[in-house]
Formats: sequence, structure tokens, C-alpha cells
Amino acid sequence: MTFTITDTAVFDGDDLLAGRHDVRVDGGTVTAVTPAGAVAPSGAVVDAAGATLLPGLIDGHVHFQQPVDFSALLAGGVTSAADMASWPPEHLADLRSRSGGIVFTTPGAPLIGPAGPHSHMPGLSEAVIDSPEAARREVAIRVAQGVDYIKLVLEAEGRGGPEPDAARAAVEAAHAAGLRVVAHASSVGAIALAVEIGVDILTHAPLDGTVAAETIARIVEQGIVVVPTLIMMRTVAEARGVPQAYANARAFATAIHDAGVVIVAGSDANSAPGSPAAVFHGTGARDETGLLVDAGLSPVEALRAATSTSAELYGFENRGVIRPGSVADLLLVNGDPTADIAAVGDIRGVWLAGRRVS
Repeated sequence: MTFTITDTAVFDGDDLLAGRHDVRVDGGTVTAVTPAGAVAPSGAVVDAAGATLLPGLIDGHVHFQQPVDFSALLAGGVTSAADMASWPPEHLADLRSRSGGIVFTTPGAPLIGPAGPHSHMPGLSEAVIDSPEAARREVAIRVAQGVDYIKLVLEAEGRGGPEPDAARAAVEAAHAAGLRVVAHASSVGAIALAVEIGVDILTHAPLDGTVAAETIARIVEQGIVVVPTLIMMRTVAEARGVPQAYANARAFATAIHDAGVVIVAGSDANSAPGSPAAVFHGTGARDETGLLVDAGLSPVEALRAATSTSAELYGFENRGVIRPGSVADLLLVNGDPTADIAAVGDIRGVWLAGRRVS
């Protein structure tokens, strides 16, 4: 199918292009981005006067439980995502077959400690790493399953997570296999451990205190990318009856931004029974960009965190950008989200590989 979105502002994944543009799509691919009116439109015409066209959002932290999660993501303008734990392999295969065309990455089952909160989740008893040998064995299993990265659930010392020697062995084995390590680290102690053992991606932000300046300096030095999931941290703080604790998570996001850390937008959206807090697939990414701006990012920086930067981190080739040759995963919103980030939730249209979704 060929169509042209006419007279639109364009945020191309990096910046807002000057002036208004026409964007032509052929067979699921963006084939031209031209000044408005310079070339006769091809195919069907979508009038985008007063609107801004963005790449489809990429949520850098979600959990898939059922096929309806994918349609909820699309309703919120999310066209790709980084899953942060789906198991067993049969369930993961079923999700892929029913994703409706949404592309996602996954670590399969996470590696966990013997007594942390995740140890009580069904089906994870074999994912416990209580020794370096167990860590290497579990990483080898994930490699054989073809996962995209290793997910390591860390806790502060004494809270039941993997011991440092086992966690370090998991990181070393993953790196030897050419895989990066994503660390669930939602406390000051867990973040310090993640940095000490050399993970590649930190996800979450602490509610229990302030991360030391030395730790933030090491995050910068080691090139660790952070997915702070502020919407989840705020929701958890509210669910626990301590909404003031969210200030710690917000301060962490501000500090790493000021230090120059690469930040990716991720909501931790999920529909799993028993989740500590409900963040919805349809609104999570929108809410996360708003909270990133509240923490000090500019609207343009927050949009990059949810498009091109996320695509680069997770290897979504030709996604998260609008340019000739890119996949036509597109989000059309009313207004200008580069000036007012809230506009990212005022959706006029969503396209997945050139197919408009209702």
C-alpha cells in the first residue's frame, strides 16, 4: 500500500525537522521525506495539518503476559518493545506468533537469587543462581534458547538476590557469549552491586535512598545505559503508601542525566497477576516520557529516549527513526511534543510497518 502523510511536522527520532513535510510510505517502508507541497502525493493522502509525525515509540522495559498486551501497546503508539522476562520458551514462542507484527526482544527467564522476591514466581525455581557454576549453566541455557540478552535480578546485600560471585560469573559468561546483561536493580545496594560486577544496562531507580556520586561516576565511566522506569517506581511508592519515596527515584534520574548517562524510556508495563504495581501497556510509555521531562530531560531528549536511542540500544534496525528506508512504524499526534511532551498522548494515528491500526 502506498500513501502520503501531508503537511506534517516531523520529529525524525533525533530532532524536529524545520518546516512542514510530506512523508511517503510504500509497502511498509518510508520512501521519501520532502518539504510540504514540493512533490505530488502518492497514493492515499493523510492530511496531518496541525500534527506532528514521530517514529513509533519503543518501550525499553515491558512484560508480556497475553496477546491483548500487544494491541494495548499499539493503542498507546508503541510499535516495538524490550521484553524483560517471558518464560517458559513455549509461552514465549506463542507470544511471538501472536504479536500482531510488533517486534520485541527478550531475555527469556531472568536469573534470580535463592530468596529474593522473584524466587516466589511460578516457573523460576530452575533460574536460581546460587553459585558461579549455576550462573554459567543458566547463561548457557539462555544462549542455547537464542535470547537477546541476559536479565539478572539483583537485590541489596542480605535481601535474597544472587551473591556477588554468582552474579559476576553470570556477567562474565554472558559477555563471553557476546550477550549484554540487563540488571534489575531497584535499590541503592542493588545498583552498587550491578555497577561493581559490570552490567551493561541498569533498569529501575531506587526508592530507598540516594545513589552515591561515586557510583554515578562509575556508571558514566563504564558506559552503562539506564532505563529508570520512573512510572513504575512512582506507582510502587504510591502502592506502598510512601509516595514521598519517589523523590529518590526522580533524583537518581536527574543526577544521571546531568552526568551525561544514556537514558532509555521504559515503563515496566505489565498485566501479570500479582505484580507489585499496575502500569498499563497503553499508557506506560507516554507517562514515562512525561516523568523523564519532569526529572530534567528536555522533551526532545525524552522523545529520543523513546525512539532512536531505544532502537539503538536494543538493535531495532531501521526503527525509531523517520528517513527514507526506515520501517514505517509511525505515530501521528496533535500538537508539538517537542515543545509539550504531553502531546505524545494526543494520538491521531498509528501505523505498524505501513499498516494503519485502529
